Amino acid sequence: MFKTLIGRELLNNLMTFRFAAAVFIMLLLVVANTVVLIEDYDRRLAGYNTAVKTHQRQLHAKKTYSGGTSKLVVARPPNPLSIFNVGFDKRLGNEVSVSHTLVPSLWDARMHGSDNPFMDMFASIDIVFIFEVILSLLALIFAYDTLAGEYEQGTLRLVLTHSVRRGHILLAKYISAMLCLLVPLLMSLLLAMILLTTSSVISLNADDFLRIGGVIWASVAYLSVFYLIGMLISGMARRTSTALMLSMFVWGFLVLVYPNMILAVSPQPKAPQTRTASAFNQIEQMWEEFDRERKHFLATDAFPGEEWDFGIKGWGGLYAYSWDNPSKLLYTYESAMEFRDLGEQYATEIPHTQNYFRFLGPRVINTAERTWLIRKPALEDIFIHPANVERIWLKLSPAGLYDAATQAWVGTDVLGIRDFFHAARQHRQRVINYFHDKKVFGSQQWFTTDEGAADWGSLPQFSFQRLDVNTNAKRALPDVCILLMINIVLFVIIFLIFIKSEV
Repeated sequence: MFKTLIGRELLNNLMTFRFAAAVFIMLLLVVANTVVLIEDYDRRLAGYNTAVKTHQRQLHAKKTYSGGTSKLVVARPPNPLSIFNVGFDKRLGNEVSVSHTLVPSLWDARMHGSDNPFMDMFASIDIVFIFEVILSLLALIFAYDTLAGEYEQGTLRLVLTHSVRRGHILLAKYISAMLCLLVPLLMSLLLAMILLTTSSVISLNADDFLRIGGVIWASVAYLSVFYLIGMLISGMARRTSTALMLSMFVWGFLVLVYPNMILAVSPQPKAPQTRTASAFNQIEQMWEEFDRERKHFLATDAFPGEEWDFGIKGWGGLYAYSWDNPSKLLYTYESAMEFRDLGEQYATEIPHTQNYFRFLGPRVINTAERTWLIRKPALEDIFIHPANVERIWLKLSPAGLYDAATQAWVGTDVLGIRDFFHAARQHRQRVINYFHDKKVFGSQQWFTTDEGAADWGSLPQFSFQRLDVNTNAKRALPDVCILLMINIVLFVIIFLIFIKSEV
């Protein structure tokens, strides 16, 4: 009997106009938007490749290590799975300088490449956004008359004259409707996958297909939530017109109004003055202590005078300055020399210059890493914690949970972006180790080309790889589990209402 109920409900749903409309709308929107998203990804990838080549060219144009440290820039490639959920992939910085004078963070990043606002307007509508808005609406349209229609037509009373459990009726309706809703979801995803795998721009590996499987899993859980919400309204309203009106109101509030309302009323994160001032003062004091040590070295070394350039003049340039940005707790010290062919004229000054930079380099590194221990937790308190509060409020809506879960699956969430900056910090340490191993700070190549130009070709190369799929699963699992729990709670509530209602 249970199989008969499922077959009956399935046939009723498949023979409706709304099923055909759902399939057509989803195929049209997803396929058309996937084409646009692939073109957008191609454009961003070209911008990334151009940026990498430009940085390499600018680096190799510098002939001394001192002059080239400011040109050591690493770039983040666009995430191919951002086609599903762009998340923060285009909203946060995608390149950062790697220097021994500063430990790089998310707040030090900048954007490379030029954007086309007209193109971005369309490319911002990713596949998950279509599922989030359209599929949730379709789920409610499938559900609003599930029980109310049976009440109005009297067919439910006829069914209950047979030895059929009410729980089986609910389960049959749920299974049949979800199977029908999975058809447009899976068909549109299948066509999108065909476009992705046949594209010459995008290359997907085995982990990427598992991540896409996670997106599908989250999408089914999200779709089920809205179908059960519609079924709950249908069971409580008992009239199809009332159920439809309430369903549209709930959909509009949960999907459109609530997320935008949270973003509108949530204050923009502003650095607390006391926290910022305290952290910046500590950082400033560390660099002032460093500067006192630097000046003491110049005052007590064997070379007369206290000038850091030791009176060297020639073909090239030099600079030394400290720069700060209190709002980002940024304070550091930069100095560089780049002279060519100093020759015998400065034979006396060159050893003193080598001793100075041999002294200076490790102390700059040490001070930068000490200030990072202050800067990191302060930046977390000032910027990340307020944003996390906003994310928690957003997750009170199924749409917010779904968006967060799919971002975590594809790696376009904040944690996925911050993985790049963690890799940049690891690369900085490799560069510093290389400088120490080659004794670069105390070599003439740090500030002159008398013994040859800097060997940039042997410098450690930066390569950023996204973390494994297990990490994505761990980050997405809490939000997916909450969606599943909402499904269970909704079904239990519907069951309790249905078994106690009079037919």
